[in-house]
Amino acid sequence: MYLPENSNLFHNRLTEILGSQNVKTSEPMSAHTTFRVGGPADFFLTPRTESALLDTLRFVKEQEIPFLIIGNGSNLIVRDGGIRGAVIRLGREISGIRIAGNELTAGAGQMLSSVAGSAAEAGLSGLEFAGGIPGSVGGALYMNAGAYDGEIRDVVVSARVCELNTLKTKSIETKDMALAYRHSVFQNGELLVLEATFALSYGDRDAIRAKIHDFAERRNEKQPMKDPSAGSFFKRPEGAFAGKLIEDAGLKGFAVGGVMVSEKHAGFLINTGNATASDVLTVMQIVQKKVKETSGYELLPEPRLVGEG
Repeated sequence: MYLPENSNLFHNRLTEILGSQNVKTSEPMSAHTTFRVGGPADFFLTPRTESALLDTLRFVKEQEIPFLIIGNGSNLIVRDGGIRGAVIRLGREISGIRIAGNELTAGAGQMLSSVAGSAAEAGLSGLEFAGGIPGSVGGALYMNAGAYDGEIRDVVVSARVCELNTLKTKSIETKDMALAYRHSVFQNGELLVLEATFALSYGDRDAIRAKIHDFAERRNEKQPMKDPSAGSFFKRPEGAFAGKLIEDAGLKGFAVGGVMVSEKHAGFLINTGNATASDVLTVMQIVQKKVKETSGYELLPEPRLVGEG
């Protein structure tokens, strides 16, 4: 466990900033990732307001405590040794949704499904693809999340961010976000998304809802939505589809420990009950090796891999 020189002072000050219920120690990260794996975080902090978030960041930086900021944990694999220092989770309290004309602004902690639902209720089209993505707004910009031929970069127009070096806030436009396939400027670790604004188009409320429902039905039919996972585990290689390559390599249903290549969709690795992060990494490496041997393609993981082994 990482301990600052005066751990009692550190803990007490965090409690003053966040409240005792929002400061946990040795918190299992398996409870905060959709794959349900991961060792303990030394400190697990949940700011409930933006000011509490900024105060927390200021304090851990002053104390030179390493920190990791997460959202819903839907694209995150934490190794079994856990995370030294502090994990700061942007909860749904740092969220909120505002609509002005055809623009919708949502806080970083807001779930994408909720944002897509609010857009539909307002008769705004453009976020239907996001209705079934199990991530937060901040995570969606971080990964340039997408599905069904839609991506965040298609609709985001600006974001209010925090410069992690100075803790100053500013607004940036889409052109400054370097959004590409599962990539953004936010992956450089210099900017933290606080909220994002999306430009949408007016449409028929019922038609928008129907499209979200159709995408949900297609997901449920083709993807293992009931099993813990990190979504599509591998990035799509140019000119091919990861799931098809894995299936052609004969790996559908392949398992190590509690992790299996989904029999429903080979692009998903799922937790069958008692998975460890070690199981995840073992299956990942075997799949990568086998696909490389059978097709020549190199598969890269979509989720972030963090923590100690």
